[in-house]
Amino acid sequence: MRSDTPDQAGTVAELGEFNLIQRLTGGRAQPPSTLLGPGDDAAIVVASDGRVVASTDVLVEGVHFRLDWSTPEQVGHKAVAVNLADVAAMGATPTAVLVGLACPPETTVELLDGITAGMWKEATRARAGVVGGDVVSSETLVISVTALGDLQGRQPVTRAGALAGDVVAVCGRLGWSAAGLAVLGRGFRSPVTVVSAHRAPEPPYEAGAQASLAGATAMIDVSDGLLADLGHISVASGVAIDVRTDLLEVNQRLVDVGTALGADPRHWVLTGGEDHALAATFPGPSEVPEGWVTIGTVRRGEGVTVDGRPYEAPAGWQHWR
Repeated sequence: MRSDTPDQAGTVAELGEFNLIQRLTGGRAQPPSTLLGPGDDAAIVVASDGRVVASTDVLVEGVHFRLDWSTPEQVGHKAVAVNLADVAAMGATPTAVLVGLACPPETTVELLDGITAGMWKEATRARAGVVGGDVVSSETLVISVTALGDLQGRQPVTRAGALAGDVVAVCGRLGWSAAGLAVLGRGFRSPVTVVSAHRAPEPPYEAGAQASLAGATAMIDVSDGLLADLGHISVASGVAIDVRTDLLEVNQRLVDVGTALGADPRHWVLTGGEDHALAATFPGPSEVPEGWVTIGTVRRGEGVTVDGRPYEAPAGWQHWR
């Protein structure tokens, strides 16, 4: 039976579809880029450039997140972050996200309140709006987010522009999410900074536009692992990429966790996904912006190597394997 008092409803079935939408979207502030937010058939978002950068990711409970490992707020944060990172990786400025939410009827309103709070908070950090979406019934909790971005007159930075002689640089954390996942997988919940990196990644959104303005020739969001994602640039650009381990920062906290778990922290840095750092190629060292760290070079040929040799372990995450 549906509740006549939405504020007292315990589940989405009791609350009802339209009361749920109002609860998740009502009273929220929007950025200037949102001309018309939730409540109509579609949203209207500023696209001053005349082009819109768009990307979609789907997160499934039990595959991309676990509610016994993450709070609802962290799940919402992650759902927005993984999408807006893709927009930043094109050199665009995030403007908006649209959210598709599927959940069982017994899902609690409190759970969705938390997920929504995390979404709005992370979107606000990126100066983007949550402008609309859809809610449906499902046997599994699924969150689909479409992210939009504005190039603001800049040329998009794709995976296909790297040239021999370029340098490779990264901005953001590497290996932290993989270390956090390893900690959680062993049944621990600390160190908190490492575990939080897996639960709620922090992509460097502004670094995408920064790299574009600095002349980046190719760029990608590190979602599946540094070597795996550099492999996408290698294939798209028709070049070889070599990563130098002496240039890679391995934070002492990762070293400590690796020692405790009997794992190699450098492997997390090279292959761990879901940190959503940005990796890009630049014409030379002088073009690498402040805040970015040079980690390798682009050469003629194909494939990705580490210190001049093929990496013997899997390069990163792959679905269905």
